[in-house]
Amino acid sequence: MYDVRCLMYEVRSIMKIIDKQLLDDVSIQAQESPRLRMNYNFHQSLDDKCHRFLNAVEPGTKVEIHRHPTKDESFVLLRGKVRVNTYNDDGSVLESVVLCPAEGLYGVDIPKGIWHNVESLESGSVFFECKEGPFVPHEKEGVLIVNR
Repeated sequence: MYDVRCLMYEVRSIMKIIDKQLLDDVSIQAQESPRLRMNYNFHQSLDDKCHRFLNAVEPGTKVEIHRHPTKDESFVLLRGKVRVNTYNDDGSVLESVVLCPAEGLYGVDIPKGIWHNVESLESGSVFFECKEGPFVPHEKEGVLIVNR
């Protein structure tokens, strides 16, 4: 027979635990950031084939309408409330959903090539994001410029 407490300790030293304290820490960093958002990466390098990270977003953060020509992207909201929009090429809204775990709306999967953005509706909002690596900064054609 083995001691479960000891086994749990050994596993905890290997796993990265996503708990309230981590969400609070990343949210505080987002609140203190001029961009009003902050990532906490689980992947080791921007060259990794799979990018997994927490994205803490505060109301007022500006996430440009953008797309990933070769990459699908998934968001699962852990806490808070955010709006995720998809757009047509002319900048008109194609779809819009407000994610809120308290209301049973948890996440989205956005196919490659789809214009989208995220808007924080509540302080302390944090989502888990996953997409294919490596990291590629948005090219000019990857950001939608809308003249309103």
